Amino acid sequence: MKVVIFAGGLGTRIAEETDTRPKPMVEIGGKPMLWHIMKIYSHYGFNDFIVCLGYKGFLIKEYFMQYFLHNSDITIELGSNKLDVHYTNTDPFKVTLIDTGLSTKTAGRLKRVKQYVGDEDFMLTYGDGVSNIDIPELLRFHQSHGKVATVTAIQPEARFGGMELGENGIVRTFKEKPKGDGKWINGGFFVLRPEVFRYLDGDMDAMMWEDDPMEQLSHDGELMAYKHTGFWKCMDAMRDKLELEALWQKNQAKWKLW
Repeated sequence: MKVVIFAGGLGTRIAEETDTRPKPMVEIGGKPMLWHIMKIYSHYGFNDFIVCLGYKGFLIKEYFMQYFLHNSDITIELGSNKLDVHYTNTDPFKVTLIDTGLSTKTAGRLKRVKQYVGDEDFMLTYGDGVSNIDIPELLRFHQSHGKVATVTAIQPEARFGGMELGENGIVRTFKEKPKGDGKWINGGFFVLRPEVFRYLDGDMDAMMWEDDPMEQLSHDGELMAYKHTGFWKCMDAMRDKLELEALWQKNQAKWKLW
């Protein structure tokens, strides 16, 4: 099964990092966020990726063009231009890199890779979120309900602690960074049937996947939610990047399943 990854946005909320590279190429532990996401899928045997490029997409192309070389021990004879590979620690990824437009929105990016997806179910996620999601369990859920689309629903950790106050200012309850407020949000990690492209009819370049397409899927009763209660983190701002880096350095990166 193929995995489509959105990797073309500008990443303006983390401009400190994305001025010179796409957001999915921002590094955690010396590796791009995109690599971490691919390793999650690869852990479960899914290695066929379609990456939707946009902003500075050439840097992602260059990264994968040089991937084997950067992960190998080599000897180069400059006079004869001979290259000997002694050891390689590469990954079994098959990566299709598609330019989907500089300012194309997510619905348009998905539509533009239709020919590469084929006529089978496929997975889709964002290039800035990691999780310890059980992909086989997600797929079993998707296959069980027979609907067009499955979205992974998560309850994000609140940014600040919460208190319940009584009279005279007494604190009745206190909870540091509670797990959401009971609401479930879109966490990516979709599974989609090829029929989803019927919801991408017409010019989609200015349309977000999360707007009309998902709203119409919901209206038609064709969108199901897989509830994930484990770890999930989106690198939306610089503080998120620093938190993810700290988890990696402390060997507490819960998304590191491999």
